[in-house]
Parts: sequence; C-alpha cells; structure tokens
Amino acid sequence: MTVHRTFELIAPSGYPHDPAVIHRALGRLRQQGHQVEGVRATERRFQRFAGTDGERAAEINHLADPSRKLPDIVLAVRGGYGAVRILHGLDYEGLQRRLTDQPVAFVGHSDFTAIQMALLARAGLTTFGGPMLMSDFGAEKVSNFTMQHFWETLSKPSFTVTSRVPQVQSVDVNGTLWGGNLAVLTSLVGTPYMPPVEDGILFVEDVNEQPFRIERMIYQLHLAGILARQRALVLGDFSGGRPFDYDNGYDLNAMVEQIRSVIGIPVITGLQFGHIEDMLTLPVGADAQLKADGQGFTLTVSGYPHLA
Repeated sequence: MTVHRTFELIAPSGYPHDPAVIHRALGRLRQQGHQVEGVRATERRFQRFAGTDGERAAEINHLADPSRKLPDIVLAVRGGYGAVRILHGLDYEGLQRRLTDQPVAFVGHSDFTAIQMALLARAGLTTFGGPMLMSDFGAEKVSNFTMQHFWETLSKPSFTVTSRVPQVQSVDVNGTLWGGNLAVLTSLVGTPYMPPVEDGILFVEDVNEQPFRIERMIYQLHLAGILARQRALVLGDFSGGRPFDYDNGYDLNAMVEQIRSVIGIPVITGLQFGHIEDMLTLPVGADAQLKADGQGFTLTVSGYPHLA
C-alpha cells in the first residue's frame, strides 16, 4: 500500500532557475498522491536568493508554530548559496520545543548543510542528508536507487549500508553520524553553528573542487581540533574537480594518503553520498556503527526520527 505524505517546501538558499524542473517535480509528487505545501518557496526571487533573508528564515520558523499541523517531510528546494545568511534569524528554541521527538524529516544537501549543522548545534535536532526537489525529484530521469533508499530510511527505525569498496584501514567504531558538504562545514568552524560533536563519525562530500582545495578544507577541520575528536572520517563523492598539468601526479588518491598520514583517525572512502545521481539518505545526528576492512565497509544507523 502506498503511503501518502505531506511535503513542505523550504528554500533557504538559491532560487530555482528552471521552472520546468519545478513543474516536473511537483507533478511527480502529486501524481504519487502526496500533498505539497509551501510552493511559494519555489516562486520567490531576491537577487540570487529564493527571497529575502527574512522571508527564507520565516518559512523555517513557521514550523515552530504550535497551532499548525506539522508536515511529514520538510524538503529543501535546492542548494547554491545563502543558508548561512539566515542562521542568526532562526528560532532555535521554538523549533526545539516543537520538533523534538516528532516524526518530521528535514531533508536536503549541499548548502542545506548549514541549516542542518545549526539545527543540530543549537536545537539538538536530527535531520537528513538526502535528495532535494530540483536535483532529484525533478530530475529528467529519477534515480530509483535514490528514491528507494530515501523512502526506506524515512520509514524504518534503522538501516545498514554495505559498500564493497576495499578499505586500507580496519575500523569498528560507534558514534554520532554527522556531516555534509565540506565547504559549508569548514565555513562554520569557530561559529556557534558548528556542532560540538565528540566521538563522532564525520562524513563529507563536495563538488567541483580540486584535490588541493579538498585537502586544504580537511586540514582546516584538522587544525581546528575537530577531526581529533572524531572516531572516523568518511569521504563521500568529490566529482567535478578537473585535473591540472601543474598537479604533477597529485590527485584525489594522493590527497587521501596525505590526510591519512596526519589526522590521526581512520579515513574511509567510497560513501555513496554527494552531488550524484544515486545517493544515500543519511541521518545527521543519529547513532551509527561503522565497520571496515579490506572487503569494504558497513554503516548501521539508528536513533533518528522516522515516519509512522
């Protein structure tokens, strides 16, 4: 039996640049029997943003209103840039009171990482790194893998991801699963919006970044003392960074080896998360167990809000 859900759209970052993609995404969701609210978020424009800072903060703060019924899924329209501009304007106390222990799934990735980190740091709320309206629900061809894992994750109290990517380090650790876009994470270092996670399992991804830029950002997390407080660093997808002749053999593999040699915690590779077509949905702030060896790795996650 198909379960019909209520989606509420939020656009804390850039505005949708292609109305046809929005039309396609909304049509698919409605055809599947879901109710979609907050469509106004797809129509606003202010400069390069999906509305003014006040408008974009208000649509998130609206979820703290105890007089309104909560949606099942709060879905980011797209990423881009702009979420950091509204972090100071969010009602963390109100959102914490309204959403703690409620089966509501905040879902998105890329620039949405800023909202996720702030909600975890300031309100203790677990959210989901996962698909967004434009890039995934509105894709010309929707990924069956992405959608299946999205719905399975949101409807179950736990799940296990299995990867056959061989690992050079053996790992068996438990900790808080957290992370997201690497550039956004590093931009929050030293701010009250960076979660003070201890003994965590940190996952990161990025797109269109050269290996040296990825290394520099990971060094920032290392030099700030954040990585030393984690039990493992898990690398997702880093596509789009074209090589330069000047790199002289320095590539992603060389970068990973360098990071392994300095950060003092295991580095696991091959997590199927990032700006990719077939993407996992990962709870940010949940409990996780990571096991890895020469045959691959498993990541078991539990303790996150799931839909009845």
